[in-house]
This record gives sequence, C-alpha cells and structure tokens, in this order.
Amino acid sequence: IFQMDVHGRIREVLAETIQEELAPEHQQLSTEDLIKALRQRGIIDDVMKELKFVADVNETERTSAAKPSTHFADRQPPVLKKTNIDPTRRYLYLQVLGGKAFLEHLQEPEPLPGQICSTFTLCLHFRNQRFRSKPVPCACEPDFQDGFLLEIHKDSLGDGSKMADATTMLSICDPVHMVLIKTDTFGETTLVASYFLEWRSVLAAENGITNIAVELLGVGTESKVSVGILNIRLEMYPQLNKTLSSEITSTQFSLERQKTAEKERLFLVYAKQWWREYLQIRPTHNTRLVKIFAQDENGVNRPVCSYVRPLRAGRLLDTPRQAARFVSVLGHERAPVIGGGGRHEQWCTLLAFLCRNKGDCEDHANLLCSLLLGFGLEAFVCVGTKAKGVPHTWVMTCGSDETITFWESLTGHRYLHRPINPDDPPLAEQPKPLYPYRTIGCIFNHQKFFGNCQPSDAVEVCVFDLHDESKWKPMSGEAIKSVCPPGATSSVPPFPPLCASTVDAAATSNEIEVQLRILVAEHRKDLGLSTVWDDQLSYLLSPALAAYELERTTGVSAGNEEFQDAVRRAVPDGHTFKGFPIHFVHRNARRAFATCLRSPFCEEIICCRGDQVRLAVRVRVFTYPESACAVWIMFACKYRSVL
Repeated sequence: IFQMDVHGRIREVLAETIQEELAPEHQQLSTEDLIKALRQRGIIDDVMKELKFVADVNETERTSAAKPSTHFADRQPPVLKKTNIDPTRRYLYLQVLGGKAFLEHLQEPEPLPGQICSTFTLCLHFRNQRFRSKPVPCACEPDFQDGFLLEIHKDSLGDGSKMADATTMLSICDPVHMVLIKTDTFGETTLVASYFLEWRSVLAAENGITNIAVELLGVGTESKVSVGILNIRLEMYPQLNKTLSSEITSTQFSLERQKTAEKERLFLVYAKQWWREYLQIRPTHNTRLVKIFAQDENGVNRPVCSYVRPLRAGRLLDTPRQAARFVSVLGHERAPVIGGGGRHEQWCTLLAFLCRNKGDCEDHANLLCSLLLGFGLEAFVCVGTKAKGVPHTWVMTCGSDETITFWESLTGHRYLHRPINPDDPPLAEQPKPLYPYRTIGCIFNHQKFFGNCQPSDAVEVCVFDLHDESKWKPMSGEAIKSVCPPGATSSVPPFPPLCASTVDAAATSNEIEVQLRILVAEHRKDLGLSTVWDDQLSYLLSPALAAYELERTTGVSAGNEEFQDAVRRAVPDGHTFKGFPIHFVHRNARRAFATCLRSPFCEEIICCRGDQVRLAVRVRVFTYPESACAVWIMFACKYRSVL
C-alpha cells in the first residue's frame, strides 16, 4: 500500500468526490458513495491486485481447515492459489533471498535449458505449519527466491479478540526449523543441513524488518563444517505498534538457554547415577545396549526419550497397521560415512527424516512408535541386536491382556512374543521365535525408560513385566519429563504434522509402465526377439497387485480366486502363463528394471522365447503420506507350449 501511494490517491478522490457531490445540495456522503467513487477510478482493483499473497499449492491436507496458510510446491508447474490472510492475526513473512558460499558446488557448470540437474530444496516447519521452496539448481550461489508466510499464533495464542503483541510473541520459543535437501539427477535425496532459526530478533528490529545471514553447517560427521550461507529477511505482518529493545530479547534468550542447560545438566547427573546403579546389579551389564542419549543430525546429544512423542496423522492414516506400512515404505539408508570402518549412528529429527524420505532403522522405529502412541497403544522403542550382533531398533506394543507384539519398522511385519522359560524340563514344548531379534538392552517411549536387568538379555527368554523392578530398572518419570516435551524448553524441536501425498498414483503408475514397456522391448530387440504386448492380460494383473498391497497392510489376503479364474480364461488350452510380482519403494523405472533382470524368474519372462509369445506388464503405485510410495510391478507372459 505504501509503495503504491494509495493513501495519497484516496485523498485526491475523496476531495474530488466531495467537491462534485456536495456542491449542489450539501447532502451527506455515505461510505458506499465513497467506495463507488474509488471503484470507478479503478483504485480498489489496483489495491486488490497488489495485495494477492500467492502460495504454491499442491498440498491440501491442513492441520486446521479453517485457515489454510501454507502449501507445498512439487516438480509440476505450480497451481497458484491465493493464501487466506486474516487481518486479525500476526504473521511472520520469511523470505529466502539467495544463498552464497556453497563451495562444494563451485565447479558445477551452468545447467543447459531443459537439462536435468541436481537441485536444492528448502523445507520449513514452524508451529504445525510446513512449507517447501521451489527446487533450485545446485550452485555455489543457489538462486533461492521464496517467501513463506508463517502464522505465529497457530491455534494456541491470540485466537480471541486480542492480537498477539511483542511481549506475547517473545514467549513463543518455537524456532523455525529449516532443512536443506539435495536431490540428484536420479531423484536420490541427501540431507545437506538442518538449522533452527531464532526468529524473535525481528521483535526488536526497527520497522519490524530484519535481514540475517544464516550459516548452515553440515550434518553427521561434518556437523562442524560450513556448507553455505542463506540470506534471510524477516518481517512482521501487521507491523508491531511498539518493538522491544534488543536488551529485552537477548535477556530472554539467555534466560531460556540457562534454564534449558540447567535442566539438561541435572538430567545428566541423574543419568550417570542411574547408570552406576545399573552396573552394580551385574558387572556384565556394561556390554548391554542401554542407550540413554543419541546424537541427532547436528551432532547434538539428546535423551532418546525426546525422539518419540504421540503423533496423530489426522485423516492420512486410518489404522496402526496402515501406519506400520507407511513407515516401512520410507526408504532405509545408513547415515553416510567418509571412509570405511564402523557404522556412524545418527538419529534424525523427524522433519529431516520426512523431508529426505529415508533414514536409518532408528528413525523408522521412532516414527512408528510415535504413530502407535498417537493411535492410543502402549508402544516402546526397543534397542538391541539382530543376528551376528548387529545393533538394531524395533517397536514393541503391550496389550491390555499383557500380550507383547514386536513391530519391525523396516518391513511392517508383526511378531507375537512368547518367552521361553529356561527352567522348564528339557523335553517341554517351547515356542519357536519367528522374529529376527537376538538381544534387548533397553526400551523407552516419551515418558518411560527401562534398562533390562534380567540374568540374560536374550529376547527369547525375556519377560516384559515392566512393573517388576528386578527385571526392568526404570528411570524416574519426573527426570524424563524435565528434558522431554511438553515439560522441556526449546532445545527439543517440536514434531511437524504429516503432509498428504503430492504423487498422482494413476499418472505415476502409467508413466512407469510406459517406461518399462520401452525397456523390455529394447532388451528383447538386443536378443533378436520381437515384442507383442497383450493389453487385456496386462489389465488382468491389477487385482493381484491390489491384493498384495492389501495383504502387506492388513495381513489379510483376498480376491485370489477371481484373479486365478480370470487368468485361466485368458490363457487358452495348450498355452503356458508365467507371472512375477516385485515390490519397490522408489519410482525409478530403469533401476527397477535392472533389479528385475537379476531375478532368474523375471528374466525368464522378459526373455521368453516360443510360439505366440504375448507379454504383459502392470504397475500399481500406492501412495502414502509424505510422498512415500509402494510400487508393485508384475511381469507376465503367455505362450504356446511346444514340447
């Protein structure tokens, strides 16, 4: 409004209107008359044009439907949709105005028009709102030009008639969590940086505007190395009537830091004392996997309990088993290490895990445990080992009838636990464990932590009577509450909400299927074979793929009779049918095809020789929140058996 000098123009129109209208009869002018006069001169339209706040929309799932204010953009051309701005609320307008000194990309050539290149994407989370920047090509000075409108008192403060003032906002210690993701030309994502932006410095800035150069540090083993600098501009909407002095804000920050540091120090003292007592029970306890602290992607040590908290998925997931399926289709990747020797353990904050769409087993277990807690189950993360002593984490739920169920977060499988009683006579029938876990050192969730102090830490003989302190040594609930939300202050990042999928399942299925047909035809051509596709047979494979996904989600298999019947009718007498289903969690057709060729069964179908060979392929993509996908592919062929 200032830029357009609207005030001046309105004054002119008012003066003219009053002269024109009031000269003859000296009548009273109503508001409608003035608005009419402004509209005739096109001033209102100009103002409305300027005041369109535009956001990229491909996301529709919002945490609060009444006030959508944030959206995601994906690779598709953005659909522009106006953001609703409520003039009675406070907003923080965060602009990212380019980056510099991303030295790893110093040698990168300028991308040619239309050439696919590696990109940076910036993901933000603030008070239950999530944003994503448009992808920009990786460069030494990446060209980020994005603005995000963050609502400050989202659903908690200032919902009454009063707008939050500077003092109220100073008490909001939630940082803006920024995660920088790099996507390479094959669509593989890596976590570049994770940064917590302290936005409240804007409360003490003149004009309510402040510019900050944010230095991003690397992750994991590189958490002390700078990866680049982002130029950020923060602005309050509407402007503050009175700003705070910088002394007040800096005092508030140092008080918060002291309070947090003191709580963490006291917890550390308590944890050391607890560990000493635990070791005094049995000296062998020092070899058990009792994990009280874990490092996040920035190399910060946090209590393990702070990585879990009840997470509700809104309308995106309907059942605990569906939640387990969702977590299992997020990619599994170890934290990268430069050089060999040992595994670098890194537990990610939830935002970094979701934005990258892949993580280690700990990230999967923490997310699954949080979702199961959200569904009202008593869930714990278990820390222990698999075969050959490989460290592993999984999830356990305790039923009200004391049944213990293990959930493998990487596969979605569930296992019932029936302990073996070592004191039974040797010939007594013992349950055979089906789960892959060998030992268990501790279990925890957002409120409880137990160290296993049974004579053996083998899972098969473990009794999960958590009230018996001779079997499980508990930590004080008060101590855990002091360093984990909701009791903790700002050192632990709040959980972001899950976002609906931006993947169009039908279009993606078609796309992969077309690419696979081309790859199969080329492969057969190299072998001197022609390729004839049978579209009807391809379509008949759909029910089988749907049944496989249903079985993975619910454990129930259905519809197999109809599928078999349809195939029998489609394959004439004297012909042979072969089919091969395979499952992926990525959407790269070339990579999937290469994997399929490594299976002798699949290779036999793709390279089928014979009389009247007809080939079929069907792809079905099942979408889950956060753009996670389960991709089922089925290759099939029918041919005349010539003996």
